[in-house]
Amino acid sequence: MTQFEFDRAHLWHPYTNVVQPGPVHHVTQAEGVWLTLADGTRVIDAMSSWWCTIHGHRHPAITAAMHAQLDRMPHVMFGGLTHDPAVQLGQQLLDITPDQLTRIFYCDSGSVAVEVAMKMAVQYQYATGHPGRSQFATIRSGYHGDTWKAMSVCDPNTGMHHLFAGALSMQHFVDRPPITLTENWVDDPALNGLAQLEQVLASNAASIAALILEPVVQGTGGMYFYHPEYLNTARRLCDDHGILLIYDEIATGFGRTGRMFATNFCDHAPDILCLGKALTGGHISFATTMASDRVAQGIGHGAPGVFMHGPTFMANPLACTAASASLSLLAEGTWQQDVARIEAQLEAELAPARTLPGVANVRVLGAIGVIEMYHDVSADTANRMAPELGVYLRPFGRKIYTMPPFVTSPDELTAITNAMLSLARVL
Repeated sequence: MTQFEFDRAHLWHPYTNVVQPGPVHHVTQAEGVWLTLADGTRVIDAMSSWWCTIHGHRHPAITAAMHAQLDRMPHVMFGGLTHDPAVQLGQQLLDITPDQLTRIFYCDSGSVAVEVAMKMAVQYQYATGHPGRSQFATIRSGYHGDTWKAMSVCDPNTGMHHLFAGALSMQHFVDRPPITLTENWVDDPALNGLAQLEQVLASNAASIAALILEPVVQGTGGMYFYHPEYLNTARRLCDDHGILLIYDEIATGFGRTGRMFATNFCDHAPDILCLGKALTGGHISFATTMASDRVAQGIGHGAPGVFMHGPTFMANPLACTAASASLSLLAEGTWQQDVARIEAQLEAELAPARTLPGVANVRVLGAIGVIEMYHDVSADTANRMAPELGVYLRPFGRKIYTMPPFVTSPDELTAITNAMLSLARVL
């Protein structure tokens, strides 16, 4: 049995029908923005391998740090122990995140970071005398991960998890903010979506622990960019009703939007912040949930006093080291100029898509470029075309999009935008 045949017969790929699996490409090497396939073909990873390899694959500074840490201590439990990589990374995170976020809980992955945030919110409410507050509010078209509680705050109708609706906790959904990032803000709650949010929070304050949102950019739920002023008022509404505010920045954190965090578009900070994906530059799975001292102290002073979560690989030294090296690259590098360059080039080179039949919208923010079609597009067809195009893209729903590594050169980015335009013509 060949490797390909074994894969076909036994390996279950994400969002794949095992009865009729789509095409897969055998990758033998990854470096920079390039993936090398088994037959020698090279394709650009225009997805940053699901939005995480911001410095490119196999960055020498990150891999060297990981090699050194591997020789010293690849793992040790975090219960009752600590280590230098965890402390150093924590110091770096505090330097770049909002001042109010003073407590760092290391997690295994983005979905787990969301689970941790939701558990924190419920336990905080319980510990501070509000045991009935165990539900969540969120906006439609959101996506927060594939684990159980995270699925409950993904869009219940158009999201990927609607078939689990009967088994998931019931949550409170409001329409997504109607005013986009590039539109003028309308200070009328009936028109900007905030009247609905206020009604839901006010009517259900006794049962809602937190409002959870992807700030400014909704990722897998639709690549939708909305106005940050919505979030500024949402912060006030949460405070008025004793509801915590959670921002899920797993997709947008570490420069993807042109700012270090999408939270930086706002004039406030959340109570809890989820980070993942690009945290390690895409070199190893890792995430973190950061909280304010108010949340941490609230849990600490209530019963049972300890936060009820503790993953086996929490604060894994190898992952902490990779994350620390990635943050050092951001601190020392030119990511802001790189993302600004990518944004300008995406704007210019995707603009012709607006005249193509079937194209509903073209939008760009930072190192995110989206061509939205009027109809669903085929990820399998795009996958088959990757060797021919020299670019690996994975559309979903009606979106043909790219989130390229920040190190993508102008010529490599032109190859990506040409591939997106080609797909828009045929999908």
